Amino acid sequence: MGVLSTLIRGFRRGADRMSEFTSKRGSRTHNKGRGARPTGIQLSSRKFVSVKAMIPEFVVPNLDGFQLKPYVSYRCPEGTEPPVTAERLFAEVVAPQIKKDFDEGIFDKDNLEKYGFEPTQDGKLFKLYPKNFVR
Repeated sequence: MGVLSTLIRGFRRGADRMSEFTSKRGSRTHNKGRGARPTGIQLSSRKFVSVKAMIPEFVVPNLDGFQLKPYVSYRCPEGTEPPVTAERLFAEVVAPQIKKDFDEGIFDKDNLEKYGFEPTQDGKLFKLYPKNFVR
């Protein structure tokens, strides 16, 4: 959306609606908060009931005797390794397996699950839609 269309929308709908909604713009009882998730539910009687399943549980490993420090200086040199891309990951991990099987004569294009290919997206958190999922 361009700048001009945003300005026109602001004039049409009211300029005050375009400003950021902060806690100062709500009623006296409105508290915007900082994005923390609730750890329970509030009943109709205005009583708050804590739900154990909603309380986050942090699993922290024991770091006794650990040599590294938790701080990394901004003055440290940048890494020399290029970022990991899907193409580079395929070339380094899957392609050598496919090439080895092809040379040995045991490559089967109907059995791509052996190399990590998943024919269905059932149970996946981020599903690949048919427009970007090559079958």
